[in-house]
Amino acid sequence: MITKYAKFIKETRLKKGLHQSDLALKLGISRPSYIAIEQGKRELTMGEFEKLSNVLNVSFEEVEGGESPNYEKYKQMILAFLRLEENIPKTKLAKLLYFADFGWFYYHLKSMSGMQYRKIQYGPVAESYFGIIDEMLNNGEIEMAQTKDGAMLISQTRSGAKIHISTINKEEEKLIKDINKKWKGKKTAEVVDFTHKQFPYLYAHDNEIVSYGLFTQENPDEIY
Repeated sequence: MITKYAKFIKETRLKKGLHQSDLALKLGISRPSYIAIEQGKRELTMGEFEKLSNVLNVSFEEVEGGESPNYEKYKQMILAFLRLEENIPKTKLAKLLYFADFGWFYYHLKSMSGMQYRKIQYGPVAESYFGIIDEMLNNGEIEMAQTKDGAMLISQTRSGAKIHISTINKEEEKLIKDINKKWKGKKTAEVVDFTHKQFPYLYAHDNEIVSYGLFTQENPDEIY
């Protein structure tokens, strides 16, 4: 178990361009102690687990499970939806991504991006969704505009349009297009209400990770 999350921590740190000394400082431990964690020789305390999840912008469950989501693919999924609809409300986009991940799992028993989703008031949302949106905004790949009713509309920029979507295969692309076709033009509230009636949301406690496994019990016409 230690070795499993040790590898995940190291891979995630490297992806984010952080040094071992950076993580040691954030955790309040010495660099040798942190190195021992990455080598699988030292366990994390509960407090260190929580600090690490915040620093790396991943969930406690991701650190504990040692499963690394494909963040680059998730970003490209965001761009794929934005290329099908010029402006998408921030909350609605989160739900479309949920449909893509859970819909792919329904047929292939693995999600499209590997993200974990948490039950919040407005339906299941990927743990790293808000952080990734902020990152893409800072990188100039997407932009946001606020409507009169306070909704945040997301669209891709010229810079984002130049990014080649290379991690999504033809079958995954078709699922994304099918999801967009069904919900294009629909209000965010309609999408949120739909997710609230699905098994993963119904059987999870508030702020709890929702189950991919439960999703396989949905009727085929109620996947998205």
